Amino acid sequence: MATPILTNYSEITSQLPAGSDIFLRGQTWEDYEEIIESVGEASGLRISFDGRNVKIITLSTKHEKYVRFIEMIITTLSLKIRKRILHFGSATIKSSRQERGSEPDCCFYVQNAELVADKEAIDFSRDVPPDIVVEIDIHHSSMEKFEIYSKLRVPEFWLYDGERLRIYQFESENYIAVKKKFSVADFKRRRFDRFSKQLANFRPIRDFIKV
Repeated sequence: MATPILTNYSEITSQLPAGSDIFLRGQTWEDYEEIIESVGEASGLRISFDGRNVKIITLSTKHEKYVRFIEMIITTLSLKIRKRILHFGSATIKSSRQERGSEPDCCFYVQNAELVADKEAIDFSRDVPPDIVVEIDIHHSSMEKFEIYSKLRVPEFWLYDGERLRIYQFESENYIAVKKKFSVADFKRRRFDRFSKQLANFRPIRDFIKV
């Protein structure tokens, strides 16, 4: 049963080192909802549910640095291409009908930005999902997220491992790898790889982006 773990949930996670995880097997949607309710959208944690198991990870400084890097690139792209792109951070995306849920490292509305621009809060049981979700894969595998995001009907899933960005588009109930370019700004993948090599120094993005 999950109850004993949930009772001391905050204490247990607070004792975990950065970059650790807890994997709770045989959980129900109600268990997942109780965990989410108990902590809210807690900073320093990511919680997902694949219909059977709850995965909780703690974040490291390195992990968060990569997240900020992706967000800076998207912000700059938005300005360069003059297209409205809305950031929704690590918002909890979940569906009781599908019994799936996840907190991506960051997510964005691009094509559907106008549909949610005026909303004070997004209800994913009624509103469209983000156009892009991003997972930073440096401490943990995100393979189980493919199934979760496919059930949640997210159009694009980006995976960044600290060296390369892999982009997957949702087609015919599956994610298909995009090999040649970014979908948002038509950047070649090798240019992004050049950005990643500069991450340690975190120099201004404008020095590298030339659209």
